[in-house]
Amino acid sequence: MITRVDHIGIACRDLAASIAFYQRTYGFEVFHQEVNEQQGVREAMLRINGTDDGGATYLQLLEPIREDSPIAKFLESHGEGVHHVAFGTADVRAETAAVTETGVRALYPEPRHGTFGSQINFLHPKDCQGILTELVQSPVHE
Repeated sequence: MITRVDHIGIACRDLAASIAFYQRTYGFEVFHQEVNEQQGVREAMLRINGTDDGGATYLQLLEPIREDSPIAKFLESHGEGVHHVAFGTADVRAETAAVTETGVRALYPEPRHGTFGSQINFLHPKDCQGILTELVQSPVHE
């Protein structure tokens, strides 16, 4: 069961400049930063609303750390901008199974490591009206 919009992922070429833009323009503050080697990105989560112990919605700024990462390839093809929409769920495995039963393809056979130690999977954009969709099970926020 989808419980909320968790975050909107935004591909950027310069993480520090993007953070500064969202801080200056909207007053968003950085909640968390990390490097995800598996996904090939340096990322920052900026809280939009809610509280950090539940119900918050975030912007996830993603800067590639290597040229073969999905974000680097996205930037090459599309430039900076919205990369994906992420929905929160209490059980990413069960939600992935339920969604794939409707004919939507998951990108990974098993969940992968995401921000904050979350478990994630992506759904194919061709099956989701052109939108790369992420399912997120966050131990911090569920």
